[in-house]
Amino acid sequence: MGPAIRTLVADGSVTERARLIALLRSDPEIEVVGEASRGAETVAMTKRLRPTVIAMGAQLPQDGGFEATKEIMIEMPTPIVIISDETDARQVEVSILALRAGALAVVSRPPAANGSKPDLADQRLVSTVKAMSQVKVVRRWRTRPETPPQRPVAASDVPARVIAMAASTGGPAALERILSELPPDFRPPILIVQHIASGFIDGLVNWLNAVSSLKVKVAANGESLLPHTVYVAPDGNHLGVSSRSKVLLSQAEPIGGFRPSATFLFESVAKAFGGSAVHVILTGMGEDGVAGLEVAHKLKGTVLAQDEASSVVSGMPNAAINARVVDRVVPLTSIAHELIAATDMSRISHDTNTYC
Repeated sequence: MGPAIRTLVADGSVTERARLIALLRSDPEIEVVGEASRGAETVAMTKRLRPTVIAMGAQLPQDGGFEATKEIMIEMPTPIVIISDETDARQVEVSILALRAGALAVVSRPPAANGSKPDLADQRLVSTVKAMSQVKVVRRWRTRPETPPQRPVAASDVPARVIAMAASTGGPAALERILSELPPDFRPPILIVQHIASGFIDGLVNWLNAVSSLKVKVAANGESLLPHTVYVAPDGNHLGVSSRSKVLLSQAEPIGGFRPSATFLFESVAKAFGGSAVHVILTGMGEDGVAGLEVAHKLKGTVLAQDEASSVVSGMPNAAINARVVDRVVPLTSIAHELIAATDMSRISHDTNTYC
């Protein structure tokens, strides 16, 4: 067994804090090194104790952990897992804000124990804390430094008619960056799979809709693919297309443990759009999406991968790069520019409201 995972627990409720500490201590690999009840205290204890990971309740006083997360990522970058009640709209909101500030993951707060055995939510929380403890986080800045984007490679001979994107750990902030930089006249519909805990998709979509000039919505089965619109996979459903004009949701079996799955999205879009699709694999753990990108590559779709330097976790993009299905590896600051370059507005008909 390696060194213990030094964990700081932060939560505004004495009862919840005690429950979290007991749950985390039930795993022999985790050592709880401290507990905090307020945001400023969490920041101070992080600097003093230098924990491996922080388990932070969304109901932590002082903006529900948002300000604490922001300060920690500036002063002492540390992996942070947000624990939130997905039925509490305010907690969901501050959880999404914490992800924006640099927290790595959000998990549902386990229900009060009904027996001696930990339930699935308990196990998911512990496994998430352990997994995120392995992530090397990067320092945030009080104001975002502007890095000049790379010059985009010349657009394909076939203009992009649809964009498929997938992300996991670190994805919300990456999606914010990309969508906020796309202009309001960006026509191709965008379909997104983001791995996130159940109950938090609506909060994520509301936030992305607020920062983007495009319309961002939770996808509905059978709806038309419209220009200037971003479709995000809902909880528990694969997202794809049934044709060049219709959204498809599916409750088929999980792929590699995921539903929604990036592989389902990429394969579905590739089969419908072929060379006129652009597929983007963003920051995330694991290998979800690679099998779908193999299909996209064979069907002449364009595949972009976020580079390792700008990824919170480079597992997903690196898996695609290693499988030799990626056309270009680009930093996050350049992805929006690549998508704009791939879309030759003058060569896509504007005489219809749908993409068919």
